[in-house]
Amino acid sequence: MQWQWAKLEALGATDVHAMYQLRQNVFILEQTCLYPDIDELDEKAWHLLGWQGSKLTAYARLLAPGIKYPEPAMGRVLISMQARGQQLGRKLVSEALTYSQTTFSTSAMRISAQLHLAAFYESFGFVTEGDAYDEDGIPHIEMSRR
Repeated sequence: MQWQWAKLEALGATDVHAMYQLRQNVFILEQTCLYPDIDELDEKAWHLLGWQGSKLTAYARLLAPGIKYPEPAMGRVLISMQARGQQLGRKLVSEALTYSQTTFSTSAMRISAQLHLAAFYESFGFVTEGDAYDEDGIPHIEMSRR
């Protein structure tokens, strides 16, 4: 897996196309969830693209403290359907946490996790906060890490 970190303006057109296509395939088509995936946070985020050869198979975006929450935020975490079952989700989240800690000098992070993935994020030190809620038709839970 080759990891690529970049701000939106530093990504080439082909990379941006692959990023949005993968997000669309997973969040909109696979999860049958109609919502505005492309938002104003993309312009403020660090984008983590995970490539297997020329195929984008993993993605997450990272927001600096103060943009969405007081602490750094991670979101849009995904692995392509074809690449699941290879422990890439663990590698993706580990890469994002390491980069965030190095870049923002804190291990703190806040996420809005799909409820069925709470145990996965707990394995990285996240704890649930509050009650589950509906976000675009999918149960979510807010989680934080100190």
